[in-house]
Amino acid sequence: MSRILRLAAAQMGPNQRTDSREDILARMIALLEQAAGQGAKLVVFPELAFTTFFPRWLLEGAELDQHYESAMPNPQVQPLFDRARALGIGFYVGYAERTPDGQRFNAAITTGPDGAILAKYRKVHLPGSVEPRPGDRFQQLEKRYFEYGDMGFPAFRGPAAWGAPVMGMLICNDRRWPEAWRVYALQGMELMVLGYNSAAYDPNGGKTENEELRTFHSILAAQANAYMNATWAVAVAKAGNEDGSGLIGGSVIVDPNGVVVAQAKTLGDEVLVADCDLDLCRQGKEKMFNFAAHRRPEHYRRIVDQVGAEPPQ
Repeated sequence: MSRILRLAAAQMGPNQRTDSREDILARMIALLEQAAGQGAKLVVFPELAFTTFFPRWLLEGAELDQHYESAMPNPQVQPLFDRARALGIGFYVGYAERTPDGQRFNAAITTGPDGAILAKYRKVHLPGSVEPRPGDRFQQLEKRYFEYGDMGFPAFRGPAAWGAPVMGMLICNDRRWPEAWRVYALQGMELMVLGYNSAAYDPNGGKTENEELRTFHSILAAQANAYMNATWAVAVAKAGNEDGSGLIGGSVIVDPNGVVVAQAKTLGDEVLVADCDLDLCRQGKEKMFNFAAHRRPEHYRRIVDQVGAEPPQ
């Protein structure tokens, strides 16, 4: 039986604060339909796809609360679920989650072709700070607005119609941390899906990174981790000038050898499609990255026991 899954990366251009939810959802549905028209069975949307990247501002009260989803789906986003179900296509999408007991997470879900949610993920590696940096026009306040993800990195099975791939989800900054990828790979991951909103400047106030370097690092993280974990990877941006703040693009689909098979050419709404042969993962998993044969976890204790660097005395 063929295990070739045609999937799509649905890069989005910017969501401005003045954009209505209806307008944003219409763009997402148009991308979904474009992907389905090219035969894709799974579409990957970015992080915080339904809103602007609100952690760049200091917000309170109703001005902050409007960015969170109290349920998924909910009446505001239901049209996306309905259209996907009608097309028989699944999707990954990132959003700001508010739980019934008031917890807040940077979250993502993946749905199957029947519209049912297959799995949820909550972002673990939150960048930025709790308190704003005085004098800066834009902030990075994810640590203020979200709690650290509490679900770990649980892999899950995609449906048989997709070749039943073992899948993982990450969000934005998580993609830079190889530990997260490896935990999924130790569960046999064959497909990583992730979305991001990454600033085109150093969001922590530094002056040493520009858009080109940050885009290079984003693509490098997807390629290197796909190769070292013998998995397909789909990394998808929300890009462009969003409320006066630049976001990088660089959305990519990467094969298990770390080769980019599709890459965005713009900073706007754009669909990338690729046929992903899930059995290509076997080469790495059975040879170079045959974990059962080659891993030596007795020497890896620092990775889980230590947080900050401790140079030798």
